[in-house]
Amino acid sequence: MAKRERSLAGKVVVITGAAQGIGASTATALSRLGAKVVIGDLDQVLAEKTAAELGAEALPLDVTDTKGFTEFLDEVERRVGPIDVLINNAGIMPLAPLDEEDDAATRRLLEINLHAVIHGTREAVKRMRPRGTGHIVNIASMAGKAGFPGAATYCATKHAVVGLSESVHLELHGTGVLVSCVMPAVVRTELASGLGEAKFFKSVQPEDVAQAIVEALRRPKFDVFVPASLDAMGRITRLLPRRLGEGLLRALGGDKILSSATHSSARAEYESRAARSAPAAEKGADS
Repeated sequence: MAKRERSLAGKVVVITGAAQGIGASTATALSRLGAKVVIGDLDQVLAEKTAAELGAEALPLDVTDTKGFTEFLDEVERRVGPIDVLINNAGIMPLAPLDEEDDAATRRLLEINLHAVIHGTREAVKRMRPRGTGHIVNIASMAGKAGFPGAATYCATKHAVVGLSESVHLELHGTGVLVSCVMPAVVRTELASGLGEAKFFKSVQPEDVAQAIVEALRRPKFDVFVPASLDAMGRITRLLPRRLGEGLLRALGGDKILSSATHSSARAEYESRAARSAPAAEKGADS
């Protein structure tokens, strides 16, 4: 029996890191369906520009500022109403072999890609469980199901987001609060600057991910692969002995997707911006 489609009209949706990329595309798609979208982003100027184009709201947010993140969610509820959907989208992907990655980069990855998702998820549960309704969407990656050279810590954070989402999904069973974990291939946003293509690992557009998120909200499901064929590919690979699975990955060029861009000049601007993306975490480390 087909799942009944849920209406998103009038739903209060919060999206972190939504001034551009996947977040902005998702905000656009949800706004068109009548959702009340609130964008939280470190780049307040760009966030306000994006929000103005959609008729949405934008509030400043540094997801690495735990207290500030909570206050941001409080302000959303004061201004717009109880949060129906929280999309933990903010994330960075600096690339380097692990032995070349400095501790500051490691700390930023852990704070933005993991700790902020844990905190956002926890806050959402506290607000949604008493009402018996709500939907948490955590943006992970196919890198949360496999390891890719050149991005060891990034992969570690995305594996952790998948594990977090699976655990909370089980904790919330029967409460009316839902969890979805989104696992896209390479998405053609600024984060993917300098990355090439690989056989059977074709990149996708942010609009593709946005549409998959919309569908997961309309017809709730936990695993959201973008494209959907990634699910089958992953299942096949995991059934193979390790040596054969790794050989297949190399034959398809999957081992070069991220490592080939670790010293790419095409990523210089993005890498520089990513290095400035966690002011609260940097301040805490210096104190």
